[in-house]
Order: sequence, then structure tokens, then C-alpha cells
Amino acid sequence: MMTPTNGEGVDAPRIVVLDGGFSTQLSCHVGHVIDGDPLWSARFLHTHPEEVINTHLDFLRAGADLIITNTYQASVEGFMEHLGLTQQQSYELIIRGAELAKRARTLYLEEYQDYIQNGQVPLVVGSIGPFGAHLHDGSEYDGSYADTTSIETMREWHRPRIQALVEAGVDLLALETIPCQEEAEMLCDLLREFPNMKAWLAFSCKDNQSIAHGESFQKVAKKCWESNPDQLVAVGVNCCAPSYVANLLKGFNDDRPHAPIPLIVYPNSGEKYNPQIGWIDRDKCEAVEVFIQQWLDLGVRYVGGCCRTYAADVSRIRNQVHCWRDRYRFQSKQQVQNKVIAE
Repeated sequence: MMTPTNGEGVDAPRIVVLDGGFSTQLSCHVGHVIDGDPLWSARFLHTHPEEVINTHLDFLRAGADLIITNTYQASVEGFMEHLGLTQQQSYELIIRGAELAKRARTLYLEEYQDYIQNGQVPLVVGSIGPFGAHLHDGSEYDGSYADTTSIETMREWHRPRIQALVEAGVDLLALETIPCQEEAEMLCDLLREFPNMKAWLAFSCKDNQSIAHGESFQKVAKKCWESNPDQLVAVGVNCCAPSYVANLLKGFNDDRPHAPIPLIVYPNSGEKYNPQIGWIDRDKCEAVEVFIQQWLDLGVRYVGGCCRTYAADVSRIRNQVHCWRDRYRFQSKQQVQNKVIAE
């Protein structure tokens, strides 16, 4: 999925633009409360499938190179408990999550068939959120469930979710918002059961050095990459404050100058979530697009948004990517010219 520079050193690396916060954009289409629901936006796979399609379409029209399925908080157990579905119906609803995203892609391709360049088809990426999300007790934000939950329990919970998305034909998996080392390592190992599927791995972080459970982001991310380099396409962070990202990534590939690990970043807007009143402090946040070029300079090759980022934010992110690519080409061309002059 990466485009190398050409022989003249002028072309820029390919940057993949992700979508934004699904529940955030979904709120533009539905008049229901999403935050605080034990199924979060996954409930709407069952109740509002057309609105799910329209949300995916919003991101594609905004310029996203891929869309992530609305399955972050989807699980067989969760659907059985909170929707009253059978085990088979719950499994099939996860499959529907991928089918709705694929339907949105088809509609987009039909709508923009005369404008799509180079025949590039957006990817459909299957979202796999952390075990803690379905507990609905806040432990997904600190990874504390890893201290009391066996790896095998987490593995058995994740396996049918991955199986359903693979069966549905997603192009890639997003192992995302993972707060703890044990679950991340388990997912990298579980991925081997699906040898034809690739994935990215993104951690949630509590500050500019550590993942939510407290382990070093860089140490854990590198260890996970090295455990399954054939199936991972990138490692990085999501669902964290944009202000944390640069320090989390600085120096990440210093020891791999000729074979850098691809990095992925899709943070929140920077707002804080108050359980009593919802999201706060939007007016105190710098817009995500302000940070994009700095992150690309640090080696990020997949970039987008998470909670509280809308389709409009994706358009602004894409514009910053274009600006960075133009700057990269110009600087690279200047370097080539200076080298010729020097010789």
C-alpha cells in the first residue's frame, strides 16, 4: 500500500487518508443518543442501516481513501445481551457491518465514476475494538481488565468478530484503541489464524509516552510489529489527544533508517469527555489538521481522525496531506539539483 519515491527522488511517499469519528458523523444523521450506549454506534447496524451507509458515504465524499466498519463495539455477546438476538443473528449482524460499508463504497464508485483517478478503489477496513469496550465499565480507557481477564478469554471473545469480518470480505482489519500490551500481543498472534488478512494495530495512550495501561508505547508497538511483520501494515495510535502524538512518535524509527515501520495516527479532536455532560472544551482545542504536516514529517503514512472528528475534518486533513506532498516534492527536487551542482 506504499508508493516508494522514484529514481529522481521527486515523488512523495503515498499517504493514506483515513475516515473520521464514525459515531460523531453518524450523529448528523440520527436523532438518538449514541454516547453512553452499551453498544455505542454498533446498535445502529440493527436499527438504522441506511444511516450507517450514509455516514460511510460522507467520509468517502470528503476524500477518505478507506472507510472503517461500524463494528468497534460489536460482539456476539453484546448483541445477544443488548439486542436480544441469537448467537447466529449476532454473528450475522457483524457481517452486516462490513456489507453496509461495502454498499456505501459501491454507491460512491457509481456516483463518482467519472472522477476517480487511476481506478483507485477505497478500502473497507474491519474495526476490531478492545475487549474492555464491551464491558461498559470504563476499563477500555485504562486497560485495567487485563489484570483480571485471561488472555484466552480475550482471544475467544475476539475470534468470532474477526472471523465474521474476514468472512464478509473486508480488505484489512483495524485492531484499534488497544489499551494494554497483553491484548495487543494476543491480537497479533490471533491474526495468524487468518493468514490472508492484514491489519494495522493502533493503541490508545494516556500521555505522550505510555499506552493507557501504562506500558511504553514505543517498546510495545515495536515488539508487536516484530512479532508479525508479514501481516501488520502499520502500528500507531488512535483515540488520544493530538497534542500527545508527536512525542509518542519522535525517534520511533531512528534505529531502522532503511526499513522504517509504517506509522498510523488518527486521534480525537482534543476535546475531553465528561460522563455527566458529554464532550467539552472544543473551543480550547487546536484543530487536528494543524498537526498533520508535522506527523507526516515524523514518518506517519496513514492519517485520519477518531472521536469528534467529522467528514469536514477529513477534507481538511486531506488538504494538509496535499500541501505536505507538494512541499516534499519541492524539497526533494531542490536536493537533487543541489547535488548536481555540487558534482
